[in-house]
Amino acid sequence: MGMNFGEFGGKKQRKSSFSFPVSSCMDESPSLPVGSDSSVGSSEPSFVAPQKTPNIREPVVLPNSDIDGLLECPVCSNSMYPPIQQCPSGHTLCFDCKSRVNNRCPICRKEIGNIRCLALEKLAASLLLPCAYHQLGCEEMFPYYSKVKHEARCVFRPYSCPHPGSDCSFTGDVPSLVEHLRLSHKVDLQNGCTFNHRYVKQDPCSVDNVSWTLTLFNCFGHFFCLHFEAFRLGAEPVYMAFLQFLGEDSDARKFGYCLEVGGNGRKLTWHGVPRSIRDDHRKVRDSHDGLIIQRSLALYFSGGDRKELKLRVTGKIWKEI
Repeated sequence: MGMNFGEFGGKKQRKSSFSFPVSSCMDESPSLPVGSDSSVGSSEPSFVAPQKTPNIREPVVLPNSDIDGLLECPVCSNSMYPPIQQCPSGHTLCFDCKSRVNNRCPICRKEIGNIRCLALEKLAASLLLPCAYHQLGCEEMFPYYSKVKHEARCVFRPYSCPHPGSDCSFTGDVPSLVEHLRLSHKVDLQNGCTFNHRYVKQDPCSVDNVSWTLTLFNCFGHFFCLHFEAFRLGAEPVYMAFLQFLGEDSDARKFGYCLEVGGNGRKLTWHGVPRSIRDDHRKVRDSHDGLIIQRSLALYFSGGDRKELKLRVTGKIWKEI
């Protein structure tokens, strides 16, 4: 049976560009004589000392697509990294795909052999490329061989949807993520840094599949999402609540939160730091980084005949000084 929270109190893309240095020589023009001033009777012309113009290195800016075609493997369409393979006709592909095509060039069908394209590897090493997320705000440039490593942790990369109920493929920045959660997943958004929720389940002994609720909070100018999940920890059904921050981990560490659940004169309290939504909710859940309530204790908190689960979860979010 489903679980409910009741509230209380409560791409058209532009082409990017890369640059790499190219030596540009400037012609040295001879110095020109400057005429003498006849009014002072000088018979010797004066000269301005020759000024040498040094060689300068200017970037050549080309569309990313110009180099993407050169460094894209025709088999897997990923960027190629050393050792880049080459057939006798000059067609290139990445090393991992060589075995996939049975050592035959996918373009001309010639045997590839063990030819390595050093020229293309050296060209790639000389390039400075923009981050793939420069359209989203990243202004840094990176050597070709460092670009992928940066992009894997770039703070401007889109966030994945944190909704636990489905494998949602939506990605975007925080504002678009909040809108998506509200419109597509019907997630409730509350303003304020304190909350009071009630979790009710008619059959607390049935936890065959993971069930969950999700609530959004807007406080301190940031967004947080409260997860409440029921699942099995080994053979024992448990209930878990934890908070995630819609943003980077470095910003999440600037906040703290507490959760409290209780009944019959007892209470259980959790103090923690919100986890960034860069961490999948399953990763947070499986690390037990939150308030965990065993079924027997949850039923004791519920009171009554203990045949119905009634948990009241209260909490508070604060900003660390």
